[in-house]
Amino acid sequence: MSGVWVFKNGVVRLVENGAAAGGEAVRRRKVLVHTPSGQVVRSYAELESELRALGWERYYEDPALYQFHKRGSLDLISLPADFARFSSVHMYDIVIKNRDSFRVIDI
Repeated sequence: MSGVWVFKNGVVRLVENGAAAGGEAVRRRKVLVHTPSGQVVRSYAELESELRALGWERYYEDPALYQFHKRGSLDLISLPADFARFSSVHMYDIVIKNRDSFRVIDI
């Protein structure tokens, strides 16, 4: 359980995901950045282009996933087919497997 304890009008309560002084939740959005170009990855087409340049190959077997494999390694990147469901967990998976090419930042 994570959050911030807020004391207001004599009552203490836990507000999930942090909170501003006014009681509104503060949520930082994360984005994946292609480090050499400094560009934010905004679509799977952009991501696929960058991964192909790094030697990753796309698997087309499961239409519910975007999957990439790099020859000569055991690494597999699996992403949801809907880019709207692309989360920070997926971003960090890409960063770990391509350390010098991608990074995740808060905006």
